[in-house]
Amino acid sequence: MAELSPEMLQLLLGTIIAVSAGAVIYLFVNPYLSGEVQRDKRMQGVTESRAKRGQARTRDDELQSRRRQVADSLKEIEDRQKAREKITLRLRLQRAGLQVTPNSFWIASGVVGLIVGALTFYSTPGMDQRLLISLASVFVGAFGLPRWALGFMTKKRQAKFTNEFANAIDVIVRGVKSGLPLNECLGIIARESPSPIREEFQDIVEQSRVGVPLQECFERTMQRMPLPEMKFFAIVIGIQQQAGGNLSEALGNLSGVLRDRKRLTQKVGALSAEAKASAAVLGSLPPLVMTMVYVTTPNYIMLLFTTKTGHFMLMAAALWMTVGILVMRKMINFKY
Repeated sequence: MAELSPEMLQLLLGTIIAVSAGAVIYLFVNPYLSGEVQRDKRMQGVTESRAKRGQARTRDDELQSRRRQVADSLKEIEDRQKAREKITLRLRLQRAGLQVTPNSFWIASGVVGLIVGALTFYSTPGMDQRLLISLASVFVGAFGLPRWALGFMTKKRQAKFTNEFANAIDVIVRGVKSGLPLNECLGIIARESPSPIREEFQDIVEQSRVGVPLQECFERTMQRMPLPEMKFFAIVIGIQQQAGGNLSEALGNLSGVLRDRKRLTQKVGALSAEAKASAAVLGSLPPLVMTMVYVTTPNYIMLLFTTKTGHFMLMAAALWMTVGILVMRKMINFKY
């Protein structure tokens, strides 16, 4: 084999170096110069952004689905409550905590009306409109006084329920955190809580034992105890059963909200106590003065009951007293 001359060796070596340099440039430098690297980065960024958008869209869909379930639950509860808004006398008696039938209530109302009418008839001798006043007293005693007493008992019972309801919710929170099921916690409240919470939760426990769904049990309780606090509690339980979640945390937050509402109510009552006392004094002065004058000098005041001018003055005084009491009531009842 013939030996290569030095010129041929230099040419061969230069060719090998040129080819190697070209290969290196083509493999490593050409992608940057041609934009292939930037294109791959853009493609990767687009792919990753699409994946991220897909994940974000999935999370948004889950949140929207959860919100939709919550809204549907609230709407269902409100629709059922509106469908059952008809308040019967039996429901009024249940709200007042009276274990009597409507017939017994009407009989008692009639007896009260007759007693009030008889007292009015025998306490107003010598009056021209004695019989008419007695009949009006019968109507007031039969329909006014029993309804007023029923409303007073209902408000008193609802106030007692509101004062102890936050403590009952705390019992459920501690029971759930310790591992007890919700029905057992409700049973503890039905056994240990004071009245009227004890009676209401006893009805819930008894109904759930015979197979009534828990949400329907709370809806029936809301009819007997139509309070915002009870509605909040029923909504939290209903949402937790349908959508899941941490029941103890949700009820703990609800308990804090109820305690804040109670403190706000007490603060408003303290701020309006002076105005209420003044309104009570101003509203009670005319009847008290009239009664004192009738007891001390009946002949002096009987002109109001025996003459047409006196009747007109009594009607005007009653009208203006009613207007004044309503205005004062509007001024001292704050909305919060």
